Amino acid sequence: MIRTTNKLNLILGAVLLTGISGYAVNAFAHGGATGIVKERMDLMSNIGKAQKTLVAMFSGKEPYNIQKVQQAAKAIESHAGDRIPKLFPKGSTKMPSEALPAIWENWSEFQKLSQDLAIYAGALAINAGNKKGMMENSTMMGSGTMMGGGTMMGGGTMMGGSGTSAKEQVEMLSAMPPMASFQRLAQTCTACHTKFRLKKK
Repeated sequence: MIRTTNKLNLILGAVLLTGISGYAVNAFAHGGATGIVKERMDLMSNIGKAQKTLVAMFSGKEPYNIQKVQQAAKAIESHAGDRIPKLFPKGSTKMPSEALPAIWENWSEFQKLSQDLAIYAGALAINAGNKKGMMENSTMMGSGTMMGGGTMMGGGTMMGGSGTSAKEQVEMLSAMPPMASFQRLAQTCTACHTKFRLKKK
């Protein structure tokens, strides 16, 4: 059983509120979607399903299963990176799209979040079977800085500073407990939804 801290519970709660809770009603929301809007909503639904699987295991609600973690992480990785931005051509806000204009006003940040998601999901797929304790040596995300002086999500770089390549970030995370990758993955989803997705009423 994975033991979670208060900070981790806050992260998981934020993921549920800003992300997965929305996917539960997407079947209805997608009813009027067409073209690229439907395509990206379907993609986000797939990411949400994979994220839901991870949340259940990392919160201890379901037994931790290495293969399931790897499958979910690889599914997220395959949908992130360059793929997400390609589904958001400028001005594609036709309902029932939940995309905010902030996406195109902060395009480089939006792209980086998608790249970060791929990096952390890829690292999780690699370190899912690490034998270190799930919470051991993993830096919680809340306030302050992380690994090598990088700043927190939404305000700069992570894991070693701006000179750290994606490959180097994956290598660093791969040697850590899977919780370290999952925390960053969850925080990335939350950061993106908070700033770039229409809030549910």
